[in-house]
Amino acid sequence: MESDRWIVSVEPTQVSLVDLQNQAQVTRRPIKAEAAVMNPSSNILALRSGKMIQMFNLDSKAKLKSHDMDAPVVFWKWTGGNNLALVTATSVYHWNADASQAAPVKVFDRHPTIGAGTQIINYHVSPDNKWCLLGGISAAQGGGVNGNMQLYSVEKRVSQPLQGHAGAFASVKLAGREDTAHLLVFHEKKSGDPSNKLFVMEVGRDPSKGQPHRLPPTAIPVPAEAANDFPVSMVIDAKDEIAFLLTKMGFVYMFDIHSGKTMFRTRITQETVFATCAQQSTGAVFGITVRSGRVLRISLNGQNLVPYIVNTLRDADLAIKVAGRLGLPGAEHLYTQEFERLIGAGQVKEAASLVASSGSALRTPQTIARFQQIPAQPGAPQPVFQYFSTLLESGKLNEQESIELAKPVLQQGRPQLMEKWLKDDKLHCSEALGDLIMPHDTAMALSVYLRSECHGKAIQCFVQRGEYDKIVPYSTSVGYTMDYSTMLSQLLFNNPAGALDLAKGLVSAEGGPLIDIQATAEAFLSSNRVQETTAFLLEALKDNKQEHAYLQTKLLEINLIGGAPQVADAIMQNGILTHYDRAHVGKLCERAGMWQRAAEHYTDINDIKRVFKNSHQMNPEFVVTYFGKLNRDQSIALLKDMMARGPSNMQVCVEVAKKYHDELGSEELVKVFENAKATEGLYYYLGAVVNFSEDPIVHFKYIQSACMLGQFKEAERVCRDSNMYNPEEVKTYLKNSKLPDPRPLIHVCDRFDFVDELTEYLYLNSLLQYVEVYVTKVSPAKTPQVVGKLFDLGANEDFTKRILMAVGTACPVEEMVEVAETRNRLRMLQPWLEARVATGSTEPGTHNALGKIYIQLNKDPKAFLTNNMFYEPKVLGPFCESLDPSLAFVAYKKGAGECDDELIKISFTHGLYRDLARYLVERQDLELWAKVLNKEEAEEGAEEADPEKESQRRQLIDQVVEWALPESESADEVSCTVKAFMAADLPGELIVLLERIILQGSDFSDNKNLQNLLILTAIRADHTRVSGYIDQLDNFDAKDIALICVSESHMLYEEAYSIYVKFAKPEHTTEKEEQVEMQVLAIGVLVDYMKDLDRAKGFANQVDEKPVWSKLGISQLEEKMAAEAITSFINAEDASEYVRVCAEANEAEIYTEVIPYIKMARKSLQENLLDTELIYAYAKTNNLTDLEVFVNGPNVANIQNVGDRLFSEGLYNASKILFKSINNNSKLALCHIHLEEYREAVAAATKANNVSTWKQVCFACLKAEEFRLAATCGLEVIKYPDHVDDVVTYYSDLGHFDHLVSLFEQGLGLEDAHIGIFTELGILYTKHVPEKVMEHCKVFFSKLNVSKVVRGCERARLWSPAVYLYMADKQADNAVKVMTEHASAFDNDLFLDSIIKVRNGEIMYKAVNFYLTMHPMLFTRLMEVLEELVDHSRVVNQLRRTGDWALQIGQAYMKSVQKENLSAVNEALNELFIEDEDYESLRKSIDKFQNFNMIALASKLATHELLEFRRISAYVYRCNKKWSQSIELSKGDRMWKDCIDTANESADEEIIENLMRFFCETSEKECFCAALYTCFSHVRPDVALELGWLNGYQHFVMPFLVQNMRQTHDRLAELEARTQPPPEEGNQDQIAGTYSQLGGFNSGMLMLENGGGMGGMMPPQQGGIDMSGFVPAGGMPPQGMMPNGGMPPQGMMNGGMPSM
Repeated sequence: MESDRWIVSVEPTQVSLVDLQNQAQVTRRPIKAEAAVMNPSSNILALRSGKMIQMFNLDSKAKLKSHDMDAPVVFWKWTGGNNLALVTATSVYHWNADASQAAPVKVFDRHPTIGAGTQIINYHVSPDNKWCLLGGISAAQGGGVNGNMQLYSVEKRVSQPLQGHAGAFASVKLAGREDTAHLLVFHEKKSGDPSNKLFVMEVGRDPSKGQPHRLPPTAIPVPAEAANDFPVSMVIDAKDEIAFLLTKMGFVYMFDIHSGKTMFRTRITQETVFATCAQQSTGAVFGITVRSGRVLRISLNGQNLVPYIVNTLRDADLAIKVAGRLGLPGAEHLYTQEFERLIGAGQVKEAASLVASSGSALRTPQTIARFQQIPAQPGAPQPVFQYFSTLLESGKLNEQESIELAKPVLQQGRPQLMEKWLKDDKLHCSEALGDLIMPHDTAMALSVYLRSECHGKAIQCFVQRGEYDKIVPYSTSVGYTMDYSTMLSQLLFNNPAGALDLAKGLVSAEGGPLIDIQATAEAFLSSNRVQETTAFLLEALKDNKQEHAYLQTKLLEINLIGGAPQVADAIMQNGILTHYDRAHVGKLCERAGMWQRAAEHYTDINDIKRVFKNSHQMNPEFVVTYFGKLNRDQSIALLKDMMARGPSNMQVCVEVAKKYHDELGSEELVKVFENAKATEGLYYYLGAVVNFSEDPIVHFKYIQSACMLGQFKEAERVCRDSNMYNPEEVKTYLKNSKLPDPRPLIHVCDRFDFVDELTEYLYLNSLLQYVEVYVTKVSPAKTPQVVGKLFDLGANEDFTKRILMAVGTACPVEEMVEVAETRNRLRMLQPWLEARVATGSTEPGTHNALGKIYIQLNKDPKAFLTNNMFYEPKVLGPFCESLDPSLAFVAYKKGAGECDDELIKISFTHGLYRDLARYLVERQDLELWAKVLNKEEAEEGAEEADPEKESQRRQLIDQVVEWALPESESADEVSCTVKAFMAADLPGELIVLLERIILQGSDFSDNKNLQNLLILTAIRADHTRVSGYIDQLDNFDAKDIALICVSESHMLYEEAYSIYVKFAKPEHTTEKEEQVEMQVLAIGVLVDYMKDLDRAKGFANQVDEKPVWSKLGISQLEEKMAAEAITSFINAEDASEYVRVCAEANEAEIYTEVIPYIKMARKSLQENLLDTELIYAYAKTNNLTDLEVFVNGPNVANIQNVGDRLFSEGLYNASKILFKSINNNSKLALCHIHLEEYREAVAAATKANNVSTWKQVCFACLKAEEFRLAATCGLEVIKYPDHVDDVVTYYSDLGHFDHLVSLFEQGLGLEDAHIGIFTELGILYTKHVPEKVMEHCKVFFSKLNVSKVVRGCERARLWSPAVYLYMADKQADNAVKVMTEHASAFDNDLFLDSIIKVRNGEIMYKAVNFYLTMHPMLFTRLMEVLEELVDHSRVVNQLRRTGDWALQIGQAYMKSVQKENLSAVNEALNELFIEDEDYESLRKSIDKFQNFNMIALASKLATHELLEFRRISAYVYRCNKKWSQSIELSKGDRMWKDCIDTANESADEEIIENLMRFFCETSEKECFCAALYTCFSHVRPDVALELGWLNGYQHFVMPFLVQNMRQTHDRLAELEARTQPPPEEGNQDQIAGTYSQLGGFNSGMLMLENGGGMGGMMPPQQGGIDMSGFVPAGGMPPQGMMPNGGMPPQGMMNGGMPSM
């Protein structure tokens, strides 16, 4: 495991890859290797087998590189993504995975202290690749393990030995230093010194930068029970800068690298963690244990680390440093105390550093205020600046800190500092910070606004900076909307260029235009901004949409009419607009003299013709291209029109015809030119297209026009090269034209085979010189046709011969001869043919023709046929047959096999048998022999073959035997003839032939092949002669003949046996080995074919040769004669068939007989099977003495397998000997069990120390009631959790419960007692000793599987222990459930402690019901505990459902929670107060807590019998602004003050007036006066005066009138003061200011608001372009705009009245 991604496991036949980042998916690859390691960063697998090392890329499935090391690799490891470290017994190598490095590079040699006797366990390379650390362990003299390490400097090439077991490199950032420190962290334990120390020291620092960092060594707290423990690996958590040290006994130590202190220690496993690696992303450590292969993950628990350091280690300084560095909770109070101490001591710098390292604990506004309050010391910077400087060094300031720092810095005029801090990301950007920077630096403020996402402020910065093009992209990207219309209106008059940029951005915004395109264009034109209008519309219309057709038309129109036609031309040239009114624009272009553009926009042919009257002013290229836009009819019509105007347009018309030839059609184009009588134009047009045109009329017309213009060479070229014209038509035209140069006609007739007509035309027109030119230069191959036509025309023979001699060898012979023969003119060719032969011609046709002439003239034809090598026999042979058959035979014989059929036929026909026989023997052709020797099958319906043909075949055979073959002296001819007879199936004739050759004496009598053939032929044809031939002949292939004799088709076994016996004799075979071979083959015939084993045994005794005995033994073995076969093999001393012999012996159970054979075989073979079978034979014969002697001696037997075999067969004594010899104590123990030797079985199990063995011995002893021995074994079994259940089940099935409990009680004292033992004992206690359950649970809770023990307690109905376990296991839900369901388990204090820890809130409400039902007196205490955890409204509803008594019980609880102001609680309490008639409490409750149905309560209390409750009802109505109900209720109880107060609070004049009238009606004068006083501000004077006058209450109303008059006087005085006109000078300034604002924009700042679309724009100005369709002439200005384009007058703003 080299990283947190892969685990690689090497198996015998494969390598398994476990992907930890993909749900532990396993990939198996069929790779055989000793070791494999996966690259930590890429899918590169390194494999090692012996000295060979290879790298494979698993992604590309390719081998990267391989190398054969000089020495075995004892340790290897990936030290990085590209480097593989290789450690041998003497050196350390680095092998780069890069393809450029072929072989590993030696880095350094191992130090003597870490030499070959040291086992390497780790190797590390520093992050800068400048230092290497090699670590290993070795056995100490007095026991224990020594650790040694070698630190090597790559730059200095020196090593330093270290005494320790583990170390690693770490790169950390130290406080007060800018550069990174490379630290070496390692464990030290010197030999003889029991102490363990941790060293942290910096390596490789440049001395010019300062002293290297080094910590004093710190002691490592090793527990007493781990005195002999030693580290095996150290892993660095680079994320948290922590070192993890793992030991052999499974302890893990956690160190702080900065201080070197031990922060935590624990034991995580009983096994050794042998492979470790760090997880870079989380800082965790992965490890794999040795035995079980468990994968462990060790990581820092940040939530509990600092509290552990504070409470357990009691190291406040370490806690502060760790919490500050890692940002962990738990040290807040320490920070506060330390900060106050430092501030009190005046240590400002230290206090600032503390705050910086505290995370966010102390970085508050209060801390800033504390530093600001500290007075500055003389000559020292202000404390607050020191504070901010420290924070900036450590990281980034928060929002408040950034603002407080910016204020003094900007006041001092140092914005460059702010810029630097922003660039370094040291400040928290906010709107407030941007506002501070805005007056000083707009660009910096913009940066702040952008980072803080203050979009409105950012856009203001863009405007002030004039960066209008950035506004829309920014707004769109952040989703910010604003009033672009107003902004655009303001920019249009102040900055037209900026307005254009903004308008472009608005119409190009993502999601569609943000302004109205037409209105914006109108606004630009109204300002006479044609150029800006054009630029804007081009941007707005670039998408070329159909709905913008009108705007596209207007865009072109304003430029064509407005004097900028070049702009319109450029727009149309780019083709970006296509939806405008083309006809309208075309007319405008025609008026502007833009003929080409006008033509492009017209579609009517008449318009086009009109425009093309000016085609001489058009670009010819345009004219040609333009025709491509017209259809065929339009193009033809336009061409006719142009051609009708004279030859001036001919050139361009020709170009048009060339380019659009395919579209317009050649026929129409030809008519156009012919109608215009433009032969020259037609010639040039057709000359351009004729080379690629396939139209016959084009080619014909071109030939015709060329002839008419005298261009005969061009006509000749087309006639010669073209394939498209109609040859008949062209030929007829050329013949009728009678051209002075007939070469065009010659080419036409030659190409299309009009040779006869051409010859006749030339001959009749006296153009004989062209005949000779034609056959000599144009087409010599057509000479036979020309000569034949001349023959037919009766031409002079001398002229014909002259032509032939002139053509010479170019004339084809065969055709010429055929022409001459058909016209009986062959002899006329003799001079020409002899001339050809004289030139060395080897053409068969020439010699054939000459041969025919010689044969006819009888000019020594046999010499010609014999000596000439070039004639064709198949041609002259038939020609000679009718004249002389012997000449035909000579001709056919000359064919060398090509005319064999004709030769045979003529020989048979004319009786040439002897010649044919000699020919056959000489040819040596088996196929030819087959044609003459094989009998022909009779035709269907015929009884037998043709006797004549049979007679011919017989005569031929006789000639062969009598004459041809005896005359031959060639062995090959004889051999081929014999083979032919054999192939023809003529055995009788063949035997006669061979006997004559071999037995009657000839040069071939001793020929081996012929002797073989004679015997084989006899075997096939006559068996009776075979034995005679075997005796007479000596020179034949004995083995081969014998094999043929024993074949299934012949089965001549005796003859074969005779051959082997004859040739086994010394006189025939001199070599001894060959003689033995013949003897083996002879006995093979006896045993394999004749199956006569007795005769074979006699033969073997006779010859007494070992191979013969071996052959006999194999045969006997096949016949299941195992004993006889063993005897034969012993005689042969042959052990080769030992596998089959052992198998047959086992099958026949002849163990006594097989022992001698195995002993014999062991003399020459050392095979596992032999030794194994010998042991088995000894055991089966009960020869235990010899067995034990053999087993204890040297052997290669598979003792394990044979032991298992004997054990399965019940031979326990023998298997005991075997298992004892190989120390297989597991099987030995089983043997003792079967032999009832229980003590010996336990002893063997102790040596085996295997759980399965322990279990079997335990069960056997238990079954035999050997309880003490069973307990001894059982203790070993229950150490393994997986087997505990089997032990319990077996004991329980036998009913030994006491022994079972005792066994597990003893198991508690085991050193490696696991959780299963404690758990199972607890379950056993619940079943058999319940009184011990509670004590067991309390003592061993941490070692119990709580869920299993709880289930046991529940099955045994032991509820109290179950509750305890649930609580201890933090399963409060289940604990509460048990206590509520089982009264015996209830305990109030325990219940209250449990209920607050439950996770399911529903349990709390069930607990409420439980207490109300079972323990109502304790309900208040329960709710005190649950007050912060439950929904009080739901609890109140539960109380209501339970009954009124429940509400009474819960009254104290509801009062305590009424502070939450819940409606349910308030209503329930109010009901209780009403029921108890406690109006004071009710009034207080209503005043403080008004979250309830007040109207319902008021309605309920309105009819209450007690006055105070009715007053409360009126008060509630009043609080809910139910003024009338409240006053009426108070009237009924004569509570006048309440009525007056309610009316005054209502501020309703009608209600107050009605109350005053009521007082008047009831003569309540004082109340009337009090109402006037209380409700003074709401009573109209006329109402008060009226009521006072009518009821005679002048004195009671007078105070009101006096006060009202005073108030009226004061208001009038104030109004007069406010309306007094200002002085005249000031008035003039105000008027001037008002007028100055009418045409401007106040301060000139743009008004940026969030709002709707663009408002109205300015009306058209005088002299502008008429934009008809944009704004109606003489219309009103757009809505929202003043006529003068300015803002409304000041008096009209904000809805005010205009000034008078």
